[in-house]
Amino acid sequence: MNDSTTRGRVSVHPRGFGFFVVEGTTPISAFITPPDLNPFLDGDVVSARLSSDASGRFVATELALVSRPRAEVFGSVALRGGKRYLRIDRSVANTDWPLDTTSELAEGTHVVAEVSGDRLVVARVVPEGADLGVERCIARHGLRAVFAEALDRAAEEAAARPIPMERRRDLRSVPTVTIDAASTRDIDDALSAYPADASGALRVLVSIADVDVFVPERSALDREARLRGTSVYLAGRVLPMLPEAISSRAASLVEGEDRPALTAELRIDPEGRITSVDVYESLVRSRARLTYDAVDTFLAEGHAEGVPHAVESTLRWLRTAVARLGAVRAARGGVNLAREEARIELDARTGEPTAIEAHRETPAHRLVERLMVAANEAVAEWLVARGLPGIYRVHDEPSPERVRTLAQLAHNFGIEAGFGPRLSARSLAAFEAQIAGARFEPAIRTVLGQALGPARYTPDPGAHFGLGAPLYLHFTSPIRRYADLVVHRILKRYLEGHRDYEDIRAGLAVLAADCDRSSQNAGKAEAERHRMLVARLYAGRLGEEVSGNIVALKPFGLLVQIAGTGAMGSITTDALPGGPFRTDLAAQALLGAGVRYAVGDRITATVAAVHEELGRIDLVPVG
Repeated sequence: MNDSTTRGRVSVHPRGFGFFVVEGTTPISAFITPPDLNPFLDGDVVSARLSSDASGRFVATELALVSRPRAEVFGSVALRGGKRYLRIDRSVANTDWPLDTTSELAEGTHVVAEVSGDRLVVARVVPEGADLGVERCIARHGLRAVFAEALDRAAEEAAARPIPMERRRDLRSVPTVTIDAASTRDIDDALSAYPADASGALRVLVSIADVDVFVPERSALDREARLRGTSVYLAGRVLPMLPEAISSRAASLVEGEDRPALTAELRIDPEGRITSVDVYESLVRSRARLTYDAVDTFLAEGHAEGVPHAVESTLRWLRTAVARLGAVRAARGGVNLAREEARIELDARTGEPTAIEAHRETPAHRLVERLMVAANEAVAEWLVARGLPGIYRVHDEPSPERVRTLAQLAHNFGIEAGFGPRLSARSLAAFEAQIAGARFEPAIRTVLGQALGPARYTPDPGAHFGLGAPLYLHFTSPIRRYADLVVHRILKRYLEGHRDYEDIRAGLAVLAADCDRSSQNAGKAEAERHRMLVARLYAGRLGEEVSGNIVALKPFGLLVQIAGTGAMGSITTDALPGGPFRTDLAAQALLGAGVRYAVGDRITATVAAVHEELGRIDLVPVG
């Protein structure tokens, strides 16, 4: 490519240079020199002239701003020549920008500033003692951290309105439970079950908070929820999609309170087949707010202090339902795509990280996950059977190239996959069975997730490959995901007798794309905050020897997942003996002078340095 002008986005590297990224079928990444990068922020949409240098590397020059989506930046005040500048987060800008302020802010004061063209205006001063990592993460990803006072008032008014009872089935007499982490405040799903009938079939009721009652379509609350797209869970702080008056109180299915819901009633026969689905508006009352720990104890021992006797039968029948569904799911294939990551424990008083361990799925988590997946599948099929629109969650079958890469990665871990040219859901399940319980299971699950790629929102019904599901969508979390709220409104519109959906269909493609962007951005912010805390924890472990598996090759070197914790560490090629190296993509390995470092290999290293702002742990291999 020579001297062509095109449009793309700026990506800022913390080391001071940047890249001009053009997305498409064949993505292009062109280098931006530090001087050319100075006037721009990460995420800026720009036009640029692309050329290639002698080495074949693309270079972007003559950059011109087209649009600037970023509204705020985080940084610290710097004084130079009597003027105040903002030392912006180096993942967002590579240089200091002039700061407009009428306050005599001291050097080093942390602030969040509004971006107005090429000017910065102080929006708020970060209070002393605040977690700077959280503030940096919020601004870096453009998250909406607070609600305007008018929205909080609107939420309080909505929460006080009476619940409409037309068409609602009264399920308050049915023993119903919620199962969540002890810290959860936005409870949007509840479960109940009727005992098996004479044929052996049982009915499971998955009742989901009816958020639409409190957030009318096209209202100010609705517009804000769509802008946010999802709640964001940063360790130590939650940025809810809806104000707390709704998310934690009025809509949340709290114990002992009447709550409006949408219920998906599933009839499950002894073979584990869902033979009928009924969807209706309901009124529920949770009998018990159960925690995962209490349910795990009950499932293992038959009783638990945190499980009231009145709901023990409900849990037993729910376990029966999950066992049946699990048998069918195992037969059709698929894999558990839940994100495998380190779990950070925070000190309740200081908010500082105190421990880290690899995340493990428990029977209680599996029970809830299986029932939520079953409800999401059932509602997707219910919509399609009636020719109704929706926002579906589709996960594409991996390409032959990705299948070959995954087979090679498995071989590097000591697993012979033998997928053939095409990966099926059943062969994926067989692969999962091979890695279950292995020492390297967390690491290879990380690699598996990277190889299969993410799911996406779309208005077009399609299969979810990872789950082995012919159809799938999100229905079970409308308090924290806007896509679920949209599905609820479509369901309710049908239940009210409406059959005209052309106005909804017209906007679903844009809406699905918005939900996708929000979900991806939230995921990046949550992962980044997690890495920052892990780095902060390892700051006290410098010099400690660790071991783990290589899980990715990066331009800088290797990414290593530390065994027993799930934490990630980086090893640069400069720190690896045996260089210089070349990358063998087919083998997923770095090859040097008599040495080979491949994804899957076990490696022992020392913690050499941490960079909390970047969420990075630097490792140096032992020997």
